[in-house]
Amino acid sequence: MDDRLSDLSVTGLIDRLATSDPIPGGGSAAAVAGAMGAALVRMVVALTTGRPIAAEHEHELAQIEAAARAAQETLLRLADEDATAYDAVVRARRLPRDSDAEREARQEQVDRATREATRVPLRTAAAAASVLALAERLAPYGNRNAISDVAVGALLAAAAIRGAALNVRINVPYLPEDDPLRTDAEEALGPLLGDLEAREETVRTRVEERMR
Repeated sequence: MDDRLSDLSVTGLIDRLATSDPIPGGGSAAAVAGAMGAALVRMVVALTTGRPIAAEHEHELAQIEAAARAAQETLLRLADEDATAYDAVVRARRLPRDSDAEREARQEQVDRATREATRVPLRTAAAAASVLALAERLAPYGNRNAISDVAVGALLAAAAIRGAALNVRINVPYLPEDDPLRTDAEEALGPLLGDLEAREETVRTRVEERMR
């Protein structure tokens, strides 16, 4: 990766995703979606702060803004880390394997790179889950004129969780049989995915009620 994905324009990023080069791929796209969700949460916080109707929520609004900003920064960083991690996997698989020593060294590199390519989307899923939680907190009282953006932020965060989970699961089978990350990854994903549909529906229902 010669440049950071976060430095690209929207058109530049989409054009990069559209090429035959698998880097960046779905893991980076998931992280960017989560960052966009966080940005929408921040926007609604900005449009709510200072309004008389939200006076009793000023402290919580400040907390949500700080947490959403941190999540946005984390997810943008993870977009780059995901691309870097998969690039390392590709490079490791291309290492020579003509001798026993080369094959052993290559396998060590592949295993190391695959672990990182599994850990990064796990972190993406967790960060995106925090964005969804912030949208849930904001939905009951966020500025009604922008409340649909809370739902969009929640949907983007949920998509990021699902996309990141897929990227974890596609890598797990390539981990060594005795690698504890095989089990740890699934255990980490369980709580994030278990009630995801219900949480999406809760935000969507609350937002639709307020829109009416």
